[in-house]
Amino acid sequence: MPQFKLAVLPGDGIGPEVIAEATKVLDAIAGKYGHTFDYTYAPVGAVAIDQTGEPLPEDTLALCKKSDALLFGAIGHPRFDNDPSAKVRPEQGLLKLRKELGLYANLRPVASYAELADLSPLRPERMKGVNMLIVRELTGGIYFGEKGRKDNGNTAYDTCTYSRHEIERIVKMGFVEARARRGKLTLVDKANVMESSRLWREVTRELAEENTDVDLNFMFVDNAAMQLILHPAQFDVIVTSNMFGDILSDASSVLAGSLGLLPSSSIGSTVGMFEPIHGSWPEGAGQDRANPVAAILSAAMLLDHLDLRDEAADVRRAVNEALAAGVGTEDLRPREQLGTAAFGDRIAKGVA
Repeated sequence: MPQFKLAVLPGDGIGPEVIAEATKVLDAIAGKYGHTFDYTYAPVGAVAIDQTGEPLPEDTLALCKKSDALLFGAIGHPRFDNDPSAKVRPEQGLLKLRKELGLYANLRPVASYAELADLSPLRPERMKGVNMLIVRELTGGIYFGEKGRKDNGNTAYDTCTYSRHEIERIVKMGFVEARARRGKLTLVDKANVMESSRLWREVTRELAEENTDVDLNFMFVDNAAMQLILHPAQFDVIVTSNMFGDILSDASSVLAGSLGLLPSSSIGSTVGMFEPIHGSWPEGAGQDRANPVAAILSAAMLLDHLDLRDEAADVRRAVNEALAAGVGTEDLRPREQLGTAAFGDRIAKGVA
């Protein structure tokens, strides 16, 4: 009987609620296929700061390092967002976790659902055929470069630095993902003004010589942001830097009509981290209102990571069937409105 050790970090706000539904669906998979998922829970984010003073306690990090995969909820709380002077923040825990685990690639699939076409801010004809994957570099660039203040605090700087190695490994992953999909890769950069982007483009052109079966094109980030709105179906795989990927993936997340639909994975080492892209929504915590689909689809990506492909396909099928049947949480404006737990029950039943 296959047995897997999963670290579960529910986090803040609605994180515990949506993660409970993800593990519920994993339990249904375990029962159907004869697997065992051993869950060990640990704090991260604001709840960890309250308990230990640190957003990523050492015990949590140690647990993650010895697990087969990590299921992550959400982090954040208004008391930190509204206090620019706070020295310790929940987001620091997530950044450290990515760095310590070597999770250099964030994968965010964005797909359209015909049943939910009216939820998208775009006209249905623009959403037809949207099925893209954004591959974002996660441990380099401006978020991790040298930063500080000078001139008595009146001048601030953040340095964007990338090495050839950092670029090569993420672009190689982009080619692999494109080859497994529709064979089209778009590098998004700002090579007309940024030296770091020129290195990205140089390295990508070199790698393209070894990947001639993939159609490669280049796009400046400002144009890419516009094209995501004008013609999102043109994209297959987008590969880009940390900050550009952060912005574009959040922009693309609204295309499907709800943040509650979109999963993500952060990979690069043997331990992958899987999390919904939405935030902690503390105002909705404990009200049985949060959409668990993004967390459940993140669990499907976790199953893929563990090479449980049929199991992952079962989860996605159950989600699609539930959405097609017109059921869902309030954000989906469904014909049959369910709470978080009841929606999770419906999907778990569909798996079994």
